[in-house]
Amino acid sequence: MAEETSFLTYKGRPLVRSGNVIFYGNLTDKNVVMMQILDEVPDGDITKSTRISVELQNNDPEAKPNERVIQKTEKKSMADAMEIATIWLDRADEEE
Repeated sequence: MAEETSFLTYKGRPLVRSGNVIFYGNLTDKNVVMMQILDEVPDGDITKSTRISVELQNNDPEAKPNERVIQKTEKKSMADAMEIATIWLDRADEEE
């Protein structure tokens, strides 16, 4: 029997984390969001992200590196970063 792979999702889109970098969206879609945690502070038993770079990127492997970033911003919380990432991906999906 084949093993099933599951991903953490947010609003129906996969989240993949490697270190301080989080990719949000389907890697097979035209666009994906890359979030990089730039600063963190301890908050009790957890670590809280206080500065996150958010980039909507063209996922075309043929695109030049300087053409990949479509929109970019920084947010002060992961909640705000996820909110803008979702808005950007929703708008990108509407344009397809």
